[in-house]
Amino acid sequence: MREIFLCKYGEMMLKGANRSSFEALLSNELKYRLGGIGHGKFTVRKGQSVMYIEPAPGYEPTDAEYSAAYGIAMTTFGIAAVCRSAATGHDFEKIASLTVSYLGERLRAARTFKVEARRADKRFPMHSADINAELGARILGAFPSLRVDVHDPDVTVRCDIRENFAYVGADKVRAAGGMPVGSNGRAMLLLSGGIDSPVAGWMMAKRGVKLDAVYFETPPYTGIQAKEKVIALARILSRWNGSLRLYSVSLTEIEEQIAKHCSEEYFTLLLRRYMMRAAERLAVAGGCGALITGESLGQVASQTMEALKVTGSAVSVPVFRPCIGLDKEEIIGTARKIGSYETSVLPYEDCCVLFTPRHPKTRPKLADVEAEEAKLGGLTADSAADAAEVTRIGYFDHISVN
Repeated sequence: MREIFLCKYGEMMLKGANRSSFEALLSNELKYRLGGIGHGKFTVRKGQSVMYIEPAPGYEPTDAEYSAAYGIAMTTFGIAAVCRSAATGHDFEKIASLTVSYLGERLRAARTFKVEARRADKRFPMHSADINAELGARILGAFPSLRVDVHDPDVTVRCDIRENFAYVGADKVRAAGGMPVGSNGRAMLLLSGGIDSPVAGWMMAKRGVKLDAVYFETPPYTGIQAKEKVIALARILSRWNGSLRLYSVSLTEIEEQIAKHCSEEYFTLLLRRYMMRAAERLAVAGGCGALITGESLGQVASQTMEALKVTGSAVSVPVFRPCIGLDKEEIIGTARKIGSYETSVLPYEDCCVLFTPRHPKTRPKLADVEAEEAKLGGLTADSAADAAEVTRIGYFDHISVN
């Protein structure tokens, strides 16, 4: 029996005349990702409000390959839900027989069930309500210990009548949702070793933004373990975003000049402004139209409304702050969901905490900050950005069929 994954659209259904372009992006992304399992082992086919992932003709995938393909479907933005299914023709007897055999293990372990039929192909002679009743009766005949519960069943049997085929499965599972990666441009994520910035990157990738990332280090004050931690976070993001470029920028000279010449209460704000400028320079050179940060309003002294205005004014590109209205528990919840939390809490130093002022300025005025910057004698972030080390983080690092 050959399993097929029905990948249901979500928000893409609302795109009207433009939907075909989003479908093409999603189809190409799925084909690219499935290529990591092995060339030509799975195919992608577009249907009515659904994308099918199925074994190539004549190929029988292993259980590990099926699991890998399912994982890809679940982590590809643009897919709202996935239903593992088996297919047969437009013959009710075959549909009933397939349901009993394919879902037998699930149904034997359940106490209650219901049937949800969807007749997308109106040529099929039975209406949805008739399919529900007749297929339910066949299931009860095969598994007499079951009972019907239309409100809160243990198993929901799904029967989708589509283009010349009937697909039988159970309990479609909520997937990544969002929009296909790349459908809303490219942006540069300021990726620290903390909890917030990976979540911010994931949230923007979910909105169809293709990510690159920049990490700021201050050797010798930050060590190789801190950098490896950020690389690990970038790899976690690549599972959702696809391959990305990670830029490592040294701010040692800039940070030392700030500490030497400027008032302590402005240290963090000034450093953040130089980070933003370096990130903008790399973003423009790399074709990114915006910056992304993990800032959350009021979480720390540099994230008050006034402070955010000061740091944002250092650049001319848009700055996306998707975590701005989330509290820490919400951010942690998302970090756990996407698999970044355990890495983010590893105890390696971040360049921002090395020269943290004892009494940071929480309500800065831009004129005062610019006066502090004037003490640096025209110091820019250009040379630091231009000397960035680039690490290419590959998507296929995550594919395993062993």
